Amino acid sequence: MEQLRFIMQYIKRHKWHYFAGIITLFVVDFANLYIPRITGTITDGLTAHTLDWTGVKRCLLGLLLLGLTLALGRFLWRYFLFGSARKIEKELRNDMFAHLEKMSVDYFNENKTGDLMTRFTSDLNAIRMAIGMAVISAFDATVMTVMVIGQMMVYVNVKLTLLALIPMVVICGGTIYYGKVIHAKYMERQEAVSDLTDYVQESFSGIRVVKAFVREQAQLAAFTRANEKTREKNLSLVRLQAVVMPLLEVFIGISSLVTLIYGGYLAIVGEITLGRFVAFHQYVNMLVWPMIACGDAISTFAQGGASIKRIQAVMEQQPEVWDGQLVSNLSEAERKTESPLTGQITFSHLTYTHKGAPEPDLRDICLEVPAGTTLAVIGRTGSGKSTLVNLMLHLFNTERGMILLDGRDINAIPLKSLRRQIAYVPQDNFLFSDTLKANIAFGVEGQDMEQIVAATTAACIHDSIMEFPEGYETVVGERGVTLSGGQKQRSSIARALMKDAPILILDDALSAVDTDTEEQLLRNLRENRKGKTTILIAHRISTIQHADVILVLEEGRAAEVGNHAQLMELKGIYYEMFEKQQLEAAMGEQRAALHREWGDEFPRDDIPQDEQTPDQATGKEAE
Repeated sequence: MEQLRFIMQYIKRHKWHYFAGIITLFVVDFANLYIPRITGTITDGLTAHTLDWTGVKRCLLGLLLLGLTLALGRFLWRYFLFGSARKIEKELRNDMFAHLEKMSVDYFNENKTGDLMTRFTSDLNAIRMAIGMAVISAFDATVMTVMVIGQMMVYVNVKLTLLALIPMVVICGGTIYYGKVIHAKYMERQEAVSDLTDYVQESFSGIRVVKAFVREQAQLAAFTRANEKTREKNLSLVRLQAVVMPLLEVFIGISSLVTLIYGGYLAIVGEITLGRFVAFHQYVNMLVWPMIACGDAISTFAQGGASIKRIQAVMEQQPEVWDGQLVSNLSEAERKTESPLTGQITFSHLTYTHKGAPEPDLRDICLEVPAGTTLAVIGRTGSGKSTLVNLMLHLFNTERGMILLDGRDINAIPLKSLRRQIAYVPQDNFLFSDTLKANIAFGVEGQDMEQIVAATTAACIHDSIMEFPEGYETVVGERGVTLSGGQKQRSSIARALMKDAPILILDDALSAVDTDTEEQLLRNLRENRKGKTTILIAHRISTIQHADVILVLEEGRAAEVGNHAQLMELKGIYYEMFEKQQLEAAMGEQRAALHREWGDEFPRDDIPQDEQTPDQATGKEAE
């Protein structure tokens, strides 16, 4: 019943189309009833010599008109019912996509992409069949059966009709049980398809890792197992259908045999005429479609019900991050008005624990960041750097008063308004399978080339783009795999600079850039971001040593705070990191010098990750 209530809210939007389709279907079924009667009339008339050529032509004209009515009616019910089912499928897909966009980050961490993709494809297809073809089959089977049985009783013979219906009753009872069994089997089949889809998606997304570790055969073996599981679940479904459908035809055949034997006897003894016996046999054949349609409808409804349950499970999930009570208390005008931020940030005893984590990721962080400040965050892996900026983007919830922007609680700022005013470069540097121009202009309306060039120049990627054969129209591969690591990072920085937001967050966004390019990019940022707040997260001290304020995180705590000179004087964690990196840099320079002098006996290990070959300059992989 819950699934029915869920889908009815969509069906009600198209109720008049459904109503028109069902009325048309009724007219078609009603017109079908008269074909056997006209055939029977012609047979009796010609047998008894009571029908002349004029009467035959009149009957044939009636058959022609019935044929035209059936043709038009079948077109109309397909237009109304199939068309409505397609529209509902589109609306469901749109609503589910919009709903998933609202879901919190944790939801996508906990649910596989392949499973969600299966719900967008095969599950929605099953629902479309259930609210389209299955509705037609169920209504047609019910109405046609009732009307045909009525005609058989009234026009031919009651006893013959009741005898022919005995196998039909057995069929009805079997199809009810069949529907319950196939529902469970279809759910298992959909889960297997979801697992297979997710495995394929993940394998192809990570194809570089697969090739690098020579794991093609292992991946193929794992895929074969998943594929075999899917095959077994499909075969389980098909085996059931392979048993039920022939049995259905057997009982239909028994019904036809009964009518032939007993009906023939009644015609011989004169209880019914030959024409009515012919008409009755046609009526029995007309019951074949409703019986088959009934089995198909139950199977399709069962599959559709299982898919509705899976779609409903997605739609009923509520986002953990949303415009909560503080935003709800604002007036409508306040919610729609985007109050510009200056970039002042206050962390007040900020403490946060990820869901399921035994200990807090951030502990009691207190820091005041004036507008226009460059804040650098540094720390060992797992110290909470990315968590800090994710909280600033309100990707996770914090307690009231822990993060203030311009003195306003972050929970009181509408999500869209907050995120529009923060430009963000994530660690994974995600690029879409689109042109570089579209990727860089992703966060703004329109694709103004002057602004795009200004952003790419500031991000030190313009010259590299112009070396590509198609320049800004170059289409990057999925997730930007056709670009080098440094090119992806700088393209992501250009995309963030396009927003010209009061707050810019760079989450380890210069790790794949060589030192010369890094210095130029940082100079451009200082010039470009004057008077605006910038947050730099990095592992290299060379990236952040010129920041106004440096926050050193250690196990989620603010271990040290100050500028470069102040932190060096403390001779604490920051000082140790600086000394270690200086030593590593000196060793790298020494190895480079030895390599220049002795060649391959001293291979270099300081080649920048962003150094390109001619092939990479055109967006291709180097051999």
